[in-house]
Amino acid sequence: MDDDHLILVVDDDDIVARTIERSLRAVGFRVAVVHSGVEALQVARRQPPDLMVLDVIMPGMDGFEVCRQVRADPILQELPVLFLTAKGKEEDRIVGLRAGADDYLSKPFNLDELYLRVRAILRRTKKKLREEPPQSLTVGAYTLETRSFEIKGPKETSILTPVQFDLLYHLMSHPGQVFSPERLLQEVWDYPHDTGSPDLVRVHIKNLRAKTEIDPSNPLFIRTIKGHGYRVAEN
Repeated sequence: MDDDHLILVVDDDDIVARTIERSLRAVGFRVAVVHSGVEALQVARRQPPDLMVLDVIMPGMDGFEVCRQVRADPILQELPVLFLTAKGKEEDRIVGLRAGADDYLSKPFNLDELYLRVRAILRRTKKKLREEPPQSLTVGAYTLETRSFEIKGPKETSILTPVQFDLLYHLMSHPGQVFSPERLLQEVWDYPHDTGSPDLVRVHIKNLRAKTEIDPSNPLFIRTIKGHGYRVAEN
């Protein structure tokens, strides 16, 4: 039996995801299941798993992009990723490994082989797994606590709602980068392209500024780039 490792399974096919979940639980792993790339990143940031088993072909953000964002994320960059996908061509494997995957298993797959691959990855990363992942993200004078949902800055310490946390974490993970409301709806709310209202983003930005800015009417941290969107200032 395996000792308390948490595996995050990411697959938009619920039948496949639950099959993997039952198989891994049967040999002692703890397992969490999500069905989209955006949800996978959000769940992993709140409770970093020991390994992500990741599908490639999913609506919205595909597995390759999820893996790239994991590798660019200061909280998740050491997280092992095992691709489990129907895209089994050699060129697909190359793309997956270049995106930062630790291993690549093609569907249809043998459950025993999946278990062996998972154990091999965990053995290789055992030293890293004993290390505590970073529990905060700092940009300029602001620190976002990823376990308590607190934002600490020049104004005061405030507790964020889950959506506020996800939105601010996304912006602070890419300081200086401009995000349009439409892109934020896709990458934070997981809305399909051309759905959702930009007003939703504006309201949450306004609420975040009320908690972070000394003068919310003249924001210096979460800035509006007219005609383009929003960015977090690096200084």
